[in-house]
Amino acid sequence: MPDIYEPDYVKELFNQMSGSYERMNYITSFGFSIRWRKQFLRKLGASQEPIQIIDLLSGLGENWEFLHKNFPKADIWALDFSEKMVRQSQLKNARKFDNKIQITCQNILANQLPTGYFDYVSCAYGLKTFNQEQLQILAKEVTRILKPGGVFTFVEVSKPSNKMLALLYKFYLGKVIPILGKLFLGNPEDYRMLWIYTEKFKNTSYVKQVFEEAGLEVRHEPYFFGCASGLSGRK
Repeated sequence: MPDIYEPDYVKELFNQMSGSYERMNYITSFGFSIRWRKQFLRKLGASQEPIQIIDLLSGLGENWEFLHKNFPKADIWALDFSEKMVRQSQLKNARKFDNKIQITCQNILANQLPTGYFDYVSCAYGLKTFNQEQLQILAKEVTRILKPGGVFTFVEVSKPSNKMLALLYKFYLGKVIPILGKLFLGNPEDYRMLWIYTEKFKNTSYVKQVFEEAGLEVRHEPYFFGCASGLSGRK
């Protein structure tokens, strides 16, 4: 079996899912992905100031509407290393945001982002594709790119601690979603990987310590009985 955390493997996986990921993310979370997204982004608050925001692992730009609405004068950046995800998100940028989102195709683990530049960092549903060593690098990079006092917020689909709910979640994500992926999208194995990542990741509780060790103040919060979990805090 390939190393599922190897960057080229992850990049190719998301390249293959780029045409359907937004819809399937909604389906895999029973529609809760949008609600969780709003809940975690509220941690950033709102501002009329001309601040700098970056949306990491930005995928198809699902966070941008909220960020643009709540930070209308901000310079919003977006980073993702999947070329096809970036290509799709550029279409959304042109269609809905008049190309005002600054999109960069880079690996967050080896990037050229400016140091101490961003007031806010957001990231939705990307943590599970990192192993322990990569999470340590990620935490250091978040610390590096944030201004002193800068704020961050992350959310991730998680494995519920309740055994019955975990079994139902495993069946749905591990069995039902791949079938739907095959019926409607033709790529069941790609979407089966989402459960494998989720099962190995569990939740963000242990990531809290990783971020604290990088010098960040961190809060951990579960959503909907642990079906998702989030981290938020400041530098």
